[in-house]
Amino acid sequence: MTITVTGTIERRNLGMGAWALVTDESVTYEILKGADKGLLKSGQKVKVTGQVREDVMTIAMIGPVLEVKSFEVISSD
Repeated sequence: MTITVTGTIERRNLGMGAWALVTDESVTYEILKGADKGLLKSGQKVKVTGQVREDVMTIAMIGPVLEVKSFEVISSD
């Protein structure tokens, strides 16, 4: 299922580290490894379109895993 959400990028220091998208509704998604480096900037506000991957598990387990298909930067710190 494809979703589009708006939120803020965060770096979580769990284990080897993980990137998260915290939506405006306070839902946390873990960004699937291999996402565009332009997306991975802590504090950046973005609109992301992607697919929630229920077939992927991670060590961080901070929320559903989101495979990002496209994104738009709304604002950057």
